[in-house]
Amino acid sequence: MKFGKEFASQMVQEWQEAYMDYNYLKGVLKDILNFKKRNAPIAEVAATPKGSLKRRLSMYRAFSGLQSRYNSFKSSPLSNNNDTDDEVILVNSVQQEGSEGHYQTMFLMSSEHGGEYEMVFFRRLDDEFNKVLTFYKKKVGEVKAEADELSKQMDALIALRIMVDKPSIEMESAQVNDPIHFRSPSRLHMEAIQEVELTSEESLEKEATAKMNPTEFRPAPLEILDHVKINVEPETPVSTLRNVIRSSNSNLSFSKEELRKAEEQIRKAFVEFYQKLRLLKSYCFLNMLAFSKIMKKYDKVTSRKASKSYLEMVDKSYLGSSDEVSKLIERVEATFIKHFVNGNRRKGMKTLRPQAKRETHRVTFFMGLFSGCSIALVAAIVVSIRAGNLLEHKGRGQYMDNIFPLYSLFGFIVLHMLMYAGNIYYWRRFRVNYPFIFGFKQGTELGYRQVLLLASGLAVLALSAALANLDMEMDPKTRSFGTVTELIPLALVIVLLLITFCPLNIIYRSSRFFLIRCAWHCLCAPLYKVTLPDFILADQITSQVQAIRSLQFYVCYYVWGNFRTRSNKCQESSVYQILYIVVAIIPFWSRFIQCLRRLFEEKDSMQGLNSLKYFSTIVALVMRTLYDQKRGTFWKVMAASTSGITTVANTYWDIVIDWGLLQRNSKNRWLRDKLLVPHKIVYFVAIVLDIILRLVWMQLVLDIQELPFLHKKAFVAVVASLEILRRGMWNFFRLENEHLNNVGKYRAFKSVPLPFNYDEDKSL
Repeated sequence: MKFGKEFASQMVQEWQEAYMDYNYLKGVLKDILNFKKRNAPIAEVAATPKGSLKRRLSMYRAFSGLQSRYNSFKSSPLSNNNDTDDEVILVNSVQQEGSEGHYQTMFLMSSEHGGEYEMVFFRRLDDEFNKVLTFYKKKVGEVKAEADELSKQMDALIALRIMVDKPSIEMESAQVNDPIHFRSPSRLHMEAIQEVELTSEESLEKEATAKMNPTEFRPAPLEILDHVKINVEPETPVSTLRNVIRSSNSNLSFSKEELRKAEEQIRKAFVEFYQKLRLLKSYCFLNMLAFSKIMKKYDKVTSRKASKSYLEMVDKSYLGSSDEVSKLIERVEATFIKHFVNGNRRKGMKTLRPQAKRETHRVTFFMGLFSGCSIALVAAIVVSIRAGNLLEHKGRGQYMDNIFPLYSLFGFIVLHMLMYAGNIYYWRRFRVNYPFIFGFKQGTELGYRQVLLLASGLAVLALSAALANLDMEMDPKTRSFGTVTELIPLALVIVLLLITFCPLNIIYRSSRFFLIRCAWHCLCAPLYKVTLPDFILADQITSQVQAIRSLQFYVCYYVWGNFRTRSNKCQESSVYQILYIVVAIIPFWSRFIQCLRRLFEEKDSMQGLNSLKYFSTIVALVMRTLYDQKRGTFWKVMAASTSGITTVANTYWDIVIDWGLLQRNSKNRWLRDKLLVPHKIVYFVAIVLDIILRLVWMQLVLDIQELPFLHKKAFVAVVASLEILRRGMWNFFRLENEHLNNVGKYRAFKSVPLPFNYDEDKSL
């Protein structure tokens, strides 16, 4: 792989604008090379056979000797062994008023023919280096400030550990026998609360001294607890309601629950801080390597020796000489291992550096196997329908009214999973950092192959059950269908629920529990703080209204219906009709409440407008359902007007707000300034498709749901499937826009709330 591609693949995507623009500088060097080729001496061109230019530049150059080159390589970078005749550039640090110094390169060969091209190169090179240096200094300053804050948090945590874990009897005995040690932690706690030494050599020396004289350890002062307040974020609906009644910043009560929550939050903060340090170190290394590569290319193109002087400057600069990030990494590792995993280095490093799961051939094999079986089962069902002429069978209506809604549930789920797998594939292809956006724990996010494996496996089960349940003939003796066969859909739903809530570490438990947690937050809105995964999942559920109604039908069919005769009176029940509206409203109501909570917390007026959009959708949904149940001109007018309003509002919000498109003055006309997909036509096609699929909402109002060649239930399923397809398309552009917003703000890390607030009014 060429360095340019490798350089781009290893970038922190949210920081990509802050990296050295390697491709641009390569383009400048290409201009220099083209100029030299155009202006090569005619005699030299005539004497040089075609294609031998590289040989003349490389094979006929004076040989400096292996030993001398080796010695030159080992010489000190501070020594100046170059002859004055070989000097091409001079690099100086220039100080400017009101700003930090920057580096400026003086090209000494500007008088040569074509020297202006090389001057442009060094001017652009300086701009890129100063950009990288400024960004790196800023980020190092941020992590140093964050390290100071984490140190203060650790002091408070250690003091809280002492107050919570230390038995009162031990304190009393210590007070009597050793009053000095009562003011400080007892000797039994010295090993746990000793401060982490920062450098390796000092650490070894001080630990050796400590073993000889334990009283030399400086304990965490307990007086810190007099100046801090607990700041534990609400985690449950009960705690949220409690915080509404009283202030969230309460005094420490020295309880084990407070200690557990504080330890958990600081642990997460350390893990996130460590990842930030690693990426910052990678940023420094990649840019150093990029400057080295581009200078070597310059030497090769121009046959000069400027790289050594410039790279010496890079090495001596803050970018090359600063080791603050490396020291912080060592300190974080030592602190985390000692205070959070009881000195177990392997366990600590496994937590700090989780390894991504490798995609095994087994996943690909079973994905292909299940996909092939699914296609074969679909073909078998089609053949069975054609062979038995089931479309013209007298039991067709009975089957579509009672059995088809049961199996359509699995079709909706499988289709949504297929769309999600496609989203993951294209997010990875266009380098959208979806694991960070969704907040997945590092190394636990599913790839598109895993999602396809789950989707194809569920499809095999559902299609096999549908094929077994395709019989439309009653037993002439019992005048009923087979009990076991009719219970297959219910058994399949139970199996699916058991797998979803299974506590065993099988079938991607981390992802299952992440889904369950987000779904619970959506259900309990607004009692949980709204995060991006929560409202994204709530948006997905709004596209699964028919699936939710299918679950309601399961309850009615198997509890109040007669599954043996494939008959039910669900639609005749007023309770069922009311619930039919309520269950469809739940996802939109959840989003409505989430928007209101964000409005009160973030004071963002856009969240208020978004809540009105979801409220209008709820009203339109109620009106369409009532029209479907009662009919009449009044309900038709109400359904048409409310549906029209919400369709326009939702379409506008999708394209302009969620996708960030239709910006009139953008660089890409009617799109946005930055696009990840190189073909602009994709965005215009997506806009048109979103408008068309949004208009499908009007189908209940326009009375086109009953087609002669398609049963009403089948048509409803087709419309629901189109909405799922629209949601899958929406997902890609929604996360693309979110990713570009993160890139624009250089936001590559999630903020972790810290448990302790220091009282600044009191001196420590």
